[in-house]
Amino acid sequence: CSMPPHSLSQNMIEELTRQATEMAKALNVVGLMNVQFAVQGEDIFVIEVNPRASRTVPFVAKVLGQPIARIAARLMAGAPLSEFNLTAQSYEHIAVKESVFPFNRFPGVDTVLGPEMRSTGEVMGLDMDFATAFAKSQLGSSTKLPDSGTAFISVRESDKQRAIIPAKRLQEHGFKIIATRGTASFLSENGIAVEPVNKVMEGQPHIVDAMKNGDVQLVVNTTEGEQSLADSKSIRRTALENKIPYYTTLAGAEAAVAAIIALADNELTVASLQDYAARRAAR
Repeated sequence: CSMPPHSLSQNMIEELTRQATEMAKALNVVGLMNVQFAVQGEDIFVIEVNPRASRTVPFVAKVLGQPIARIAARLMAGAPLSEFNLTAQSYEHIAVKESVFPFNRFPGVDTVLGPEMRSTGEVMGLDMDFATAFAKSQLGSSTKLPDSGTAFISVRESDKQRAIIPAKRLQEHGFKIIATRGTASFLSENGIAVEPVNKVMEGQPHIVDAMKNGDVQLVVNTTEGEQSLADSKSIRRTALENKIPYYTTLAGAEAAVAAIIALADNELTVASLQDYAARRAAR
């Protein structure tokens, strides 16, 4: 979760704001309201609307420097909205919220996500650019991004074109690229030096062997269909057990690559929430 949104246009943000406002007024909500939107292209879908708080509330409150839950409680107790002088405020920093999962406590459990709530906590990375904020969020969730080594890439057909740029950026940064044969062939055709590696079903030595031997430092693996998902379970589990950063979406992979490069170019700095709030107030 990125605040402000990292991949949405300003027009889309304004339309989401308008729709949320209209729903809040139509439902006569006093206090907090949680809306879950899904965006596909230019189409907006409303998944659910709840007149309650969510786990995102403290995240938003810290980013904005506003005691949102306290204000909501006061409103529900009868205080007028005008008492709080709430106005849309601009801010220069970017915050990234990352979920923390307990998969390593359950031997054999697959690490794929579904509609159920599986995270047991959340951490926040805060900085002046998205890549560094994302890097901090990974560090906070105990994911150590590599600064060199070998990246394994295996993506579904619809992701192959989008995989070119992060693969190229990793190679330019000094990483060796290995990939399953279909992905390797596509990347090679697009000017990326890549070594093919066997899938588990193709026999040893295969990708899981390489991961267990410490020969892989980053995994990007997107799947499509039940069979592909089942076939790649051992990759996800091995990555978890060996503390290898792994990303199962191209959006996550792109963010991780940007973060790796940002960490190489700049040292991480530390600032308190109050420092960010003061910087915003001084503008």
